[in-house]
Order: sequence, then structure tokens, then C-alpha cells
Amino acid sequence: MFRSKCFLGVLILFSTLFLTTSYPVYSEEDSLDKIKKEGVVKWGADAESGAPYEFYDPSNPSQLIGFEMDMMDYISKKMGVKHQMVQNEWDALVPGLKRGNFELAMAGIEVTDLRRQEINFTRPYYVYSEQITVRKETNNINKLEDLRGKAVGTQSGTVAMRMLKDLGDVDTRIYSSIVGAYTDLENGRTDAVLLDYPIAVYYGKANKALKFSGDTIGKGYYGIGVRKSDEKLLKKVNEILEEMQKNGELEKIYKKWGIWTEQQKELAGFENIDKPYYKKENTTNSSIASANAAKNMVNNENPVAEIKKKTLEDRFTKDLPILLKGALITVEISLVSMFFAIALGLSLAIVRIYAHPFFQFLATAYIEVFRGTPLLIQLYLIYYGLPEMGIKLNAFTAAILGLALNYAAYEAENYRAGIKSIPKGQMEAATALGMTKFMALRRIIIPQAIKVVIPPVTNDFIALFKDSSVVSVITMVELTKQYNYLASVSYDYIGLGLMTASLYFLMSYPASVFARKIEQKLQT
Repeated sequence: MFRSKCFLGVLILFSTLFLTTSYPVYSEEDSLDKIKKEGVVKWGADAESGAPYEFYDPSNPSQLIGFEMDMMDYISKKMGVKHQMVQNEWDALVPGLKRGNFELAMAGIEVTDLRRQEINFTRPYYVYSEQITVRKETNNINKLEDLRGKAVGTQSGTVAMRMLKDLGDVDTRIYSSIVGAYTDLENGRTDAVLLDYPIAVYYGKANKALKFSGDTIGKGYYGIGVRKSDEKLLKKVNEILEEMQKNGELEKIYKKWGIWTEQQKELAGFENIDKPYYKKENTTNSSIASANAAKNMVNNENPVAEIKKKTLEDRFTKDLPILLKGALITVEISLVSMFFAIALGLSLAIVRIYAHPFFQFLATAYIEVFRGTPLLIQLYLIYYGLPEMGIKLNAFTAAILGLALNYAAYEAENYRAGIKSIPKGQMEAATALGMTKFMALRRIIIPQAIKVVIPPVTNDFIALFKDSSVVSVITMVELTKQYNYLASVSYDYIGLGLMTASLYFLMSYPASVFARKIEQKLQT
């Protein structure tokens, strides 16, 4: 007991030290010289459901297309180099850029005050607004306020996500994949989707089951992300973007992809100077109004921008409750899933050992299929695949079903090994005394097998706690998803990560202690 308390104390102390520590970021001399020397400019983006920004051509899956791909073709040609897209999760593009994984970041990245604290942005290359998309039959959602009390899908780390959080009383469903947001809307799992206009054009407007609702909301800017140290590279890209705006190349690209709006004419109000995101002083009244509208949209993240400056006390009073809420969902999913996994696993083990050969074959096939395929794919099939067959499960049910079916295969092997460890003579003696096989299993074989399987079952239960994070791909907001949300708006991956890891440990460690107590009791 003393050793356990010491270990927990050290863990908490270790986490506390990191929670108030400033972390160094990637730094090197300007990247423009490196790009010219190597002949390649690397830029970070997320091609997973990244249409119409950058995505794989459906008719030629090996080919990347999109309006930002067209832009990079032009930019790299003007720089006299080739360009290479580096795949990166959208909400982790800023950390990836700071680490030096690529020289530029461009994937519809919204310019916000918080992001400008981390990186520089070029002059804006697109003026965006938010668009509500609903099903064809929906008529009661026409403006942002109408989303209160509704289930609304959006993408992780976006301004739209922040707007929904600030609106309040919205069941916000956060997706890492844009496709999932519009698929759930079409299937009736959500009431609306709020995302940037270019995304809505490609995924919403083109879908016959969906429609745009109301006017676009707010106004903001996309900019190309550049590290703070890369001033020469920033200036060069600014010059090229200004040229594209003046010679009509941007308008040509936007019209090609169906995302041109009259708002894009405001891009002429930005000067090409070394400083990023700069507006001329002598702009027209309409331009000033547009800039103010954009600033108001950016300010949606201002409350979150203070996260890094919070004291340790604020960290525990503000962030910890959010993480604890996610932890509660994790515990609930894990306990229910493990209960069904153990019950199904035990049944499979008995069938595989004692049933008719045909049923033994089916049980073996089940075990091999679910052990041999990724849990992630199984969740996708259950959540997104079953609706095509008329079976629509909510995210919580789908999460439990996926985890239970997957872990049942492992539990079946645990129990099979436990049952096999009991000498055959005990079953023979029981049946000789007039017991049925079922009675012998219930009273003699299984109670002894449980003693053998406690360690591996406990190990699987702890693993299930961690694997429950995978269910975030089907919109379950558990502990890992809450961590991703907080980290994506504060960029404090280490401090929040240690808090999250500590919570996972505090949830799983008691299971280990409890299992040891049960094991000791059964052995006495």
C-alpha cells in the first residue's frame, strides 16, 4: 500500500511540474534557402475528406486534386521548385508545422488570434463564411440561433466548432472526418452540420438529400501557415499570392471548383508586406466592415486563447472538469463493453470446446475474423455500414457493440485456455456421478478456470480502457476526444496529455489491484 501511494504521488508531482512549464518549439534558419537548395517545398494538409481543398481523385485514387493543389502548382512553379503534400491530421497542422515536418501549412486553415500566437500567416487567399446544412425536409432551422437544442455536426478544431460551443445548448458532434458529419446528417443522426462554405458546397450542396439553410454566417480568412522564423519564405509566398489575386488566377481557380463568391473581391484590400494578415489603412468602408466581421468571427476563440496563461489552479478548475466528464463516458463504455465481451467470450469458448463440429467451426471463424481485423474498421462498419442495410445505431450503442464484439474474441481464447487447463478427468468424474455437461461446467470446470483467466482478463480490461479512445471516430466524446478538443484550441499537448494519461492510469490501476485481491482470495 505504501509503495502504491508513493508511486501515485510521484506521478501527480511529475504531471504538475509539466502543467506549468513552457515548451520549446521547432526553430531553424529561414526555410526559403533550404527549399531552393532541395528543389522541393513541403506543405502540410489533410487529404482525408479534404475536398475541395485537397483530396484524392475518385476516378484516379493515386492523384491528388483540389483548389489548394492548383494553388500550390502555381506557387511552386513561381518559386522554381516542385511541391510535396505531407499528410497530417487537420487539427494538428500547427504543431506539425512548428516541429518542422513541412515548410508551409495550407488546408483551409482559419486565421484566428490563437493560431497567430503560434505561427505566422500569409496574406489571406480566401474569404470564408459558415454554412448551415440540413436535410431536405427540415424547415425549422434557418439561422445560427435555431441550432440550440439540436444535434449539430462539425469538424474538430474549426471556428464552427468554437461558435457552437459559445452558442450553448447545442449537442455538438465533433468529427475528425468531414464525410462522417454529412453522412450522419443524411442518416438522421444529427439535425444539421455547420462548416465552412467550401466544405458545404462539396459535401452538402451536391447531396440530393441535403440542402443549405439560411444565409452564410460570419466572415473570416484562410491563410497559409508559416513558422515565425521563416520571414523570407513568408515574404516570397505573399508576393506570389498578391500576384495571383491581381492577375485573376485565384478567381479562375475558385470558379473552377465552384467556390467563388463576391466576398473574394475583398482580398484586394490586403497589401503585400512582410507582416502577415495586414489590412490597408485607407480601405473603403465596406472593406473595413468586412474586416470587422472577420475579427468578430476570429474572436470566437479568444476565451480559449487564455488557456496557456492560466495558473495551475485554473488548470484544475477549468480543464480538469471537462476531462473528468470524458473520463466518465470512458468508464461507462468500458464497463458495459467488458461485461458483454466476457459473457459472449465464455459462450464462444464453451461452443468451441464442447459443441457440434459445425458450431465449433462458426465460433472459431468468429474469433479469427474479429482478432484479425482492426477495431477501427469494425466500428466504421457498424456505425456507417449498417445504415446502408437499414440498421441505424446511435454512437453509444455502436461503440459498446464494436468493443464487445472485438474483445469477446480475445476473452473466448482466455476462457478456452482456462477450461483446457482443467484435467479432463474432472469432467469425466462429474458425468459419471450423473451430472450433465452443463452442470459440470457450471459447478466444477468454470469456477476453477476463472482462477486461471483472471490475470489475462484483467489485462484485457485495462487494454479496453485505452482502446475505448478509438470510439471517438464515431463521435463519442470520451476522454481522448476531450483531450483532443482542448489541445486543438490551446496547443498545450504536453500538459493536457499528462493530465489525460494520469486519468487513464487512475482508472485502470484500481482494476489491477482489485484483480490481485480476487486472485489471492480464490487461491486461499
